[in-house]
Amino acid sequence: QVQLVESGGGLVQPGGSLRLSCAASGFTISSDAMSWYRQAPGKEREWVATIRRDGSSTSYADSVKGRFTISRDNAKNTVYLQMNSLRPEDTARYSCKALSLNYQRWGQGTQVTVSS
Repeated sequence: QVQLVESGGGLVQPGGSLRLSCAASGFTISSDAMSWYRQAPGKEREWVATIRRDGSSTSYADSVKGRFTISRDNAKNTVYLQMNSLRPEDTARYSCKALSLNYQRWGQGTQVTVSS
Protein backbone atom coordinates (compact mmCIF):
# COMPACT_ATOMS: atom_id res chain seq x y z
CA GLN A 1 0.00 0.00 0.00
CA VAL A 2 1.40 3.34 -1.07
CA GLN A 3 1.23 5.77 1.80
CA LEU A 4 2.93 8.39 3.93
CA VAL A 5 2.40 8.15 7.66
CA GLU A 6 3.25 11.00 10.00
CA SER A 7 3.93 10.58 13.70
CA GLY A 8 5.43 12.44 16.63
CA GLY A 9 2.80 15.09 17.20
CA GLY A 10 1.32 15.92 20.56
CA LEU A 11 0.81 18.56 23.22
CA VAL A 12 3.86 20.61 24.18
CA GLN A 13 4.40 23.76 26.23
CA PRO A 14 5.62 26.97 24.61
CA GLY A 15 9.37 26.84 24.18
CA GLY A 16 9.36 23.07 23.94
CA SER A 17 10.42 20.74 21.15
CA LEU A 18 8.94 17.97 19.05
CA ARG A 19 10.30 15.78 16.30
CA LEU A 20 7.90 14.72 13.59
CA SER A 21 8.49 11.72 11.35
CA CYS A 22 7.04 10.92 7.95
CA ALA A 23 7.51 7.30 6.93
CA ALA A 24 6.84 6.16 3.38
CA SER A 25 5.67 2.68 2.47
CA GLY A 26 4.88 1.09 -0.86
CA PHE A 27 7.29 3.40 -2.65
CA THR A 28 10.70 4.95 -2.12
CA ILE A 29 11.24 8.65 -1.49
CA SER A 30 14.88 8.77 -2.58
CA SER A 31 13.99 10.51 -5.85
CA ASP A 32 11.37 12.80 -4.35
CA ALA A 33 11.48 16.29 -2.97
CA MET A 34 9.88 16.10 0.45
CA SER A 35 7.98 18.86 2.18
CA TRP A 36 6.13 19.61 5.36
CA TYR A 37 2.95 21.66 5.44
CA ARG A 38 0.62 22.66 8.25
CA GLN A 39 -2.95 23.75 8.60
CA ALA A 40 -4.47 25.44 11.61
CA PRO A 41 -8.24 25.45 12.21
CA GLY A 42 -9.93 28.05 10.03
CA LYS A 43 -6.77 28.80 8.08
CA GLU A 44 -5.37 27.76 4.74
CA ARG A 45 -2.68 25.15 4.47
CA GLU A 46 0.76 26.68 4.85
CA TRP A 47 4.06 25.45 3.47
CA VAL A 48 6.64 24.89 6.21
CA ALA A 49 9.81 23.36 4.73
CA THR A 50 11.24 21.41 1.79
CA ILE A 51 14.28 19.20 1.35
CA ARG A 52 15.73 18.11 -1.97
CA ARG A 53 15.93 14.45 -2.82
CA ASP A 54 19.59 14.14 -1.87
CA GLY A 55 19.29 16.39 1.15
CA SER A 56 21.72 18.91 -0.35
CA SER A 57 19.35 21.83 -0.03
CA THR A 58 16.61 22.88 2.34
CA SER A 59 14.23 25.82 2.47
CA TYR A 60 11.91 27.16 5.16
CA ALA A 61 9.01 29.49 5.64
CA ASP A 62 10.05 32.70 7.36
CA SER A 63 7.76 31.87 10.28
CA VAL A 64 9.82 28.78 11.21
CA LYS A 65 13.30 29.66 9.97
CA GLY A 66 15.90 29.18 12.67
CA ARG A 67 13.55 27.06 14.80
CA PHE A 68 12.64 24.10 12.57
CA THR A 69 14.95 21.70 10.75
CA ILE A 70 13.92 19.32 7.99
CA SER A 71 16.03 16.23 7.33
CA ARG A 72 15.74 12.89 5.61
CA ASP A 73 17.07 9.37 5.84
CA ASN A 74 16.54 7.75 2.47
CA ALA A 75 17.76 4.41 3.80
CA LYS A 76 14.85 4.48 6.26
CA ASN A 77 12.49 6.00 3.71
CA THR A 78 11.68 8.68 6.25
CA VAL A 79 11.67 12.46 6.53
CA TYR A 80 11.83 14.38 9.78
CA LEU A 81 10.91 17.80 11.09
CA GLN A 82 12.69 18.89 14.25
CA MET A 83 10.73 21.70 15.84
CA ASN A 84 12.34 23.78 18.59
CA SER A 85 11.25 26.89 20.47
CA LEU A 86 7.63 26.09 19.71
CA ARG A 87 5.04 28.83 19.94
CA PRO A 88 1.26 28.73 20.32
CA GLU A 89 0.96 29.92 16.72
CA ASP A 90 2.70 26.71 15.60
CA THR A 91 -0.41 24.77 16.63
CA ALA A 92 -1.67 22.97 13.52
CA ARG A 93 -2.00 19.65 11.80
CA TYR A 94 1.31 18.86 10.11
CA SER A 95 1.41 16.82 6.91
CA CYS A 96 4.20 15.66 4.66
CA LYS A 97 4.23 15.58 0.89
CA ALA A 98 6.29 13.60 -1.60
CA LEU A 99 6.74 15.24 -4.99
CA SER A 100 8.16 13.69 -8.12
CA LEU A 101 7.67 14.22 -11.84
CA ASN A 102 4.95 11.57 -11.80
CA TYR A 103 3.04 12.10 -8.58
CA GLN A 104 2.27 14.14 -5.53
CA ARG A 105 1.47 12.14 -2.40
CA TRP A 106 0.23 13.35 0.95
CA GLY A 107 0.05 11.86 4.39
CA GLN A 108 -2.91 12.20 6.75
CA GLY A 109 -1.05 14.41 9.17
CA THR A 110 -0.24 14.59 12.85
CA GLN A 111 -1.60 17.16 15.29
CA VAL A 112 0.74 19.52 17.10
CA THR A 113 -0.68 21.63 19.93
CA VAL A 114 1.46 24.21 21.69
CA SER A 115 -0.18 25.37 24.89
CA SER A 116 0.56 25.93 28.55
